[in-house]
Amino acid sequence: MRTTADAVDAILVGGGHNGLVCAAYLARSGLKPLVLEKRSVVGGAAVTEEFHPGFRNSVAAYTVSLLQPKVIRDLDLAAHGLKIVLRRANNFLPRPDGTYLLTGAGRTHAEVAKFSRRDAERLPEYERRLDAIADLLRDLALQPPPNVTDGGWLKALPELLRAGKLGKRLKSLDSTLRTELLDLFAISAGEYLDRFFESEPIKAVLGFDGIVGNYASPYTPGSAYVLLHHVFGEVNGVKGAWGHAIGGMGAITQAMARSAIASGTRIRTDCGVREILVERGRVVGVVTEAGETLRARCVIANVNPKLLYERLLDPAHVPAPVRERMANWRCGSGTFRMNVALSRLPDFTCLPGEGDHLTAGIIMAPSLDYMDRAWLEARAGGWSKNPIVEMLIPSTLDDSLAPRGQHVASLFCQHVAPVLPDGKSWDDHREEVADVMISTVERYAPGFKDSVLGRQIKSPLDLERDFGLIGGDIFHGALSLNQLFSARPMLGYANYRGALPGLYLCGAGTHPGGGVTGAPGHNAARAVLAGLR
Repeated sequence: MRTTADAVDAILVGGGHNGLVCAAYLARSGLKPLVLEKRSVVGGAAVTEEFHPGFRNSVAAYTVSLLQPKVIRDLDLAAHGLKIVLRRANNFLPRPDGTYLLTGAGRTHAEVAKFSRRDAERLPEYERRLDAIADLLRDLALQPPPNVTDGGWLKALPELLRAGKLGKRLKSLDSTLRTELLDLFAISAGEYLDRFFESEPIKAVLGFDGIVGNYASPYTPGSAYVLLHHVFGEVNGVKGAWGHAIGGMGAITQAMARSAIASGTRIRTDCGVREILVERGRVVGVVTEAGETLRARCVIANVNPKLLYERLLDPAHVPAPVRERMANWRCGSGTFRMNVALSRLPDFTCLPGEGDHLTAGIIMAPSLDYMDRAWLEARAGGWSKNPIVEMLIPSTLDDSLAPRGQHVASLFCQHVAPVLPDGKSWDDHREEVADVMISTVERYAPGFKDSVLGRQIKSPLDLERDFGLIGGDIFHGALSLNQLFSARPMLGYANYRGALPGLYLCGAGTHPGGGVTGAPGHNAARAVLAGLR
């Protein structure tokens, strides 16, 4: 199928979830978007595949919380087949000494009290403060941040008004919470948690969110914000909850694709983009990997900003400040992703048998110090010999993923170096590191290794090759203070417009950042509509 110039208003480069969301909103507003996806299926990192005969699972992204309720409603994703169920427990932390912590509605207080009554008493205040700040982030997620601009009052006035609205919203927080918000952007998750708690289990469960997708120690300044970023979601109206999409994460993006198509979007798979076309200083279309030239009124990039400016655009067209920014754009999640087919459920020494704990996020990292050492080991040798492993078993909530009586598990593993030292290749060490991850689970659930029927492995290099996640970075750029809010992806370009006329960005490298949220796609669509009209 060829596409003519007058048939397309917007070309979206990349059919990940934000690209689909953006396209759906544009189509619902009367425009004619075309989504180009290099793989044979849309969804980007949020896809479900059969990885072993009879076993299906989410390949990369693996759990639901941050997906914006407004996006779910506006795109009517439920009518297009999306169903999300809550975990029956939030998190399960098995410990080497045979104890455990199991969190969730109605049980967290008593569980924490097993280790510290003081911590149990402090928990409501911690939750109150974090909830208040998370509510602010929820509001800000669907709004572009103030854009630092040049060009006089005409351009600056809308941004000043936006900043004023933000200031008014911040003023609704009391002085303690405003100070707390500032701290959360700057300090470490460990320092923040030490203010409230004394026992290791609760700090490990909460602090894990500070290093998810973050190649850092929980004591690294800025990791407190990463913790905060992971708590402003909700599932089925329950704030801060985590859930599972029936059919895996691909069910989300397939519902988005159906919604977009129903509204008038066209989607082409197996159609990667080789180059973004620029004529007389303006973006006018793309050249596909097959050599086909497609033109449109604008191009919207749903890729890492570094990939956009360094690989898809001729450097001669990219302004020097943008080239410098992208040269210093920090990527790399320290993530090693696995899916395993299981003949049976794991049996944990500290809590034998089946139960709600097997529907939770199972965190195998007993303390913040353990997480710190894992990071230091990875920095020194390329991967930790005692890694951090979070395991989910979605087949405990969704029997469509595995044969009857058998199961699938997602292993989200850290820390590994995005690029191995001394010129080593991940292709040569993938299986070795996968064995380390399986052995880590085995220590807590003896017999796990023997239950593995098959496994799918995604090293940082695999994640980059398959999904365009540079250095395996699940966020399209680290969530550090200098890469957030008005500085994401850089000052002067926080309004989803690119460095050239006719170019827009809608991926996780824009505000509010990574995760399966749909927020960048939602916000970018507004910017495109305003620009084209």
